Amino acid sequence: MKIIKSYKTTGILFIAMGLLLSCSTKFAATPERMHVSSAPDYSSLELWAAHPLKKDPSDSVPEPLQKTFEKDSSVDVFFIHPTSFTGNELVQWNADLTDSELNKKTDRSSILYQASAFNHYNVYAPRYRQAHLQNYYTTDTAMAKKAFDLAYEDVKSAFEYYLQHDNGGKPIIIASHSQGTTHAKRLLRDFFEGKALQQKLVAAYIIGMAVEPDYFTALQPCRDSLQTGCFVTWRTFRRGFEPDYQPSSRQSVVVNPLTWKTDTGYAPVSLHKGAVLTRFNRIEPLVDDAQVYKDLLWISRPKFPHSKLYKARNYHVGDINLFYLNVRENLDQRVAQFKVLHP
Repeated sequence: MKIIKSYKTTGILFIAMGLLLSCSTKFAATPERMHVSSAPDYSSLELWAAHPLKKDPSDSVPEPLQKTFEKDSSVDVFFIHPTSFTGNELVQWNADLTDSELNKKTDRSSILYQASAFNHYNVYAPRYRQAHLQNYYTTDTAMAKKAFDLAYEDVKSAFEYYLQHDNGGKPIIIASHSQGTTHAKRLLRDFFEGKALQQKLVAAYIIGMAVEPDYFTALQPCRDSLQTGCFVTWRTFRRGFEPDYQPSSRQSVVVNPLTWKTDTGYAPVSLHKGAVLTRFNRIEPLVDDAQVYKDLLWISRPKFPHSKLYKARNYHVGDINLFYLNVRENLDQRVAQFKVLHP
């Protein structure tokens, strides 16, 4: 079993992930500054933030779980990380894959705190020329679309390389957060929906971005904790708060990660298994309740040390971490069911 010593973080995890290493800027983005690195060759392990053949932060297991941890290499997870290319100014449309500081930022945040939730199984997480965060907000929508398309082409290329060289017919879990979900939606539609590979899909955990009710036709939201070949998604906010999104972004499927259902029933905090927040090696139990409200997942103010100091009502950066153990246990439930259905 591979265990990596946890990276040190400071402050509440939401802040640590949300504000890590904002990129400084000296110039504005132009069409010529689409990206500064060539198309990736995914035969190189350097272009994988997580890979079974290298030691990386996704291998880390919180100390309370280490004694019972057992690796199951019969199932793969393809994880698409969220945006780590951030800052208040759009410095360039897409990230440079050779930016070592940006790669460290990705590894120390989403790969450690999110991808590790899936590490009962083989985790593959490609680096890609991610679109800068401001592409979600710029008025130059044409250039933003090109930036997201470029990022997706990298993700697609990585997945094609993985299928050809690494998968070997194993069941697949697709996992993603935020910008990762922007690309995971396309990946599922291009490679899984209505295609033979859909029979290999254990489930898709596509979190932190709207998944419109009509986005898929063959792929359906998971209706319970055991269904396979389906997807789960949610966006987490404080109970009573509704973000000022455009109407088109207020259309989304929501699956409650405490019940794994899409109904609006209240899930009490007693169903919460554990979160990974301030310190990676500590599991915080009974942190929050959950309830589906329209296109959102509402929770009460999370309960953890010094949580009263945290005033935010948008828990986007904690979408996975807040339900770390629930996600981890549900993976095992769906994998076990998949193996029963596909012996």
